[in-house]
Amino acid sequence: MTGENGEGKGKVVVTGLGIAAPNGLGVENYWAATRSGTHGIGRIARFDPSRYPARLAGEIEGFAVEEHLPGRLIPQTDRMTRLALVGADCAFADAAVQPGDLPEYDMGVVTASSSGGFEFGQGELQNLWSKGSQYVSAYQSFAWFYAVNSGQISIRNGMRGPSGVVVSDQAGGLDAVAQARRQIRKGTRLIISGGIDASICPWGWVALLASKRLSTSDDPERAYLPFDAAADGHVPGEGGALLVMEDLESARRRRAPRIYGEIAGYGSTFDPRPGSGRGPGLQKAVELALEDADTGPEEIDVVFADAAAIPELDRIEAEAIAKVFGPRAVPVTAPKTMTGRLYSGAAPLDLATAFLAMRDGIIPPTPHVTLADEYDIDLVTAQPRRASQLRAALVLGRGHGGFNSAVVARTCGR
Repeated sequence: MTGENGEGKGKVVVTGLGIAAPNGLGVENYWAATRSGTHGIGRIARFDPSRYPARLAGEIEGFAVEEHLPGRLIPQTDRMTRLALVGADCAFADAAVQPGDLPEYDMGVVTASSSGGFEFGQGELQNLWSKGSQYVSAYQSFAWFYAVNSGQISIRNGMRGPSGVVVSDQAGGLDAVAQARRQIRKGTRLIISGGIDASICPWGWVALLASKRLSTSDDPERAYLPFDAAADGHVPGEGGALLVMEDLESARRRRAPRIYGEIAGYGSTFDPRPGSGRGPGLQKAVELALEDADTGPEEIDVVFADAAAIPELDRIEAEAIAKVFGPRAVPVTAPKTMTGRLYSGAAPLDLATAFLAMRDGIIPPTPHVTLADEYDIDLVTAQPRRASQLRAALVLGRGHGGFNSAVVARTCGR
């Protein structure tokens, strides 16, 4: 179990967002689509899915990499990394940060990854099998790797401070943000953190199918239904979010144009092995995050659910929320039903969405879901909900195999 109470008292804030999502590229495009309940899920277009039992995904359309990155980078990067590089550029622009103007050891990169550059790796393996080793790109040595997004972002922007990658599936994006906060509290001036994943290719698809958690529905509006009586698996997607994080006083000194809010608390646990007789660890992760944030349950205004859409996992999450906050005592939302589960990018996107929700006083909806009677939570479903007071949000992420992470995001008015 991990909480961070006492590690450091300096406030770490988010000053820039970079978002790539199936229902919108860029912060405001994504937020407009999410507020209105517009989803980006459809039949897979990047390859022919007809032979597979699951055929839907949240894919990013209209991304012309040539318009954003120099030609030399394109042959050496996977789609995941291209999206991450552009997302980082957007986050820096949003924060009004020019990395070249800062000392290189004062900046770091901490990202999460669930799959690595699967599409790039598949292409090079096909070249190996069909043509021979001389046709395998030298870039295969790193383009497939889990740490490649951190590496390429740091190289492109001259960021040589504390950096790394976290691999804990859907929980990884929150774990990366927590690691970034830890390094900033130790003295690093600025870190870009979060996660962007993209593995919608045959090799990646087979790996996703192995989890046996994918929906096999062909109806985009009925395929991903967490907390619904018809829940039967999730829809994968590609994308995520990157966040520029700084010490609050440092951000104020440089007159950052906006401060979205504070990464106020973090907690993580790992579920016990099956058959141990011990309960799951999600509730404890939430309690650790609240303790770390010095925040009572009554102060949380919205929960962004992990939303597995597997009945047993939904039950565990709903029970954890109800036990901590009380039955139907706090609004709960799962906007990832509009994008699919983005793996390491899912929770950072929820975190970015939480900051936008607090900025505008709007809780985004969970479209197409009808809350089953067995779940004692206040799920925001078809329409967004206006909130007169939206100052603190809890974001949850769970990874396959037992990872549980929770982050409290808060406005800086406190």
